[in-house]
Amino acid sequence: MTSASDTSHHPSLGSGIAALHAKWGWIVALGVVYLIAGFIALGSMVMATVASVIVVGAMMIVAGVTEIIGAFQMKSWGKFLIWALLGVLYVIAGFLTFENPLFAAVLLTLFLGASLIASGAVRLFLAFSMKRESPWVWVALSAVITLLLGLLIVARWPVNSVYILGLFLGIDLIMAGAGWISLGFSLKRRG
Repeated sequence: MTSASDTSHHPSLGSGIAALHAKWGWIVALGVVYLIAGFIALGSMVMATVASVIVVGAMMIVAGVTEIIGAFQMKSWGKFLIWALLGVLYVIAGFLTFENPLFAAVLLTLFLGASLIASGAVRLFLAFSMKRESPWVWVALSAVITLLLGLLIVARWPVNSVYILGLFLGIDLIMAGAGWISLGFSLKRRG
């Protein structure tokens, strides 16, 4: 049994897919651009690492400026100082990232490895705690892969810091490009 909201939702979904169908070529082109960018990143992983670190630095500066602006919205002097101090620290960290992107890459790579280890350990614990459910093996396999990847990154740190972030960026761009291309051709076949 469907409700009135269910029936009104389907036409908009159909019209949305129809609108995407008309743009399938652009979606495939976007995927090709992602693929090319991914292969370029893999071809020059050091430059891709530096580029990704610079993007992180820019985001830190934007976040810091936003925190400082938000500090002026605080009603009490203590909260103003805390928010302003946090904002200033973000801005300083962002500029330090621009000043020495390779050192920032070293720190970000260590943080990435530690995060993967922690994430893998937590998911492995969750997998064994849900043994009665059917997909626990897949969760455990995913956890082990994440844990091993984190351990591999930390074991080769800081030597791998010049290329790990660029490698991840390249792989991510290639996977996103493949997804967009697949979506575009799927939309073409539907029409």
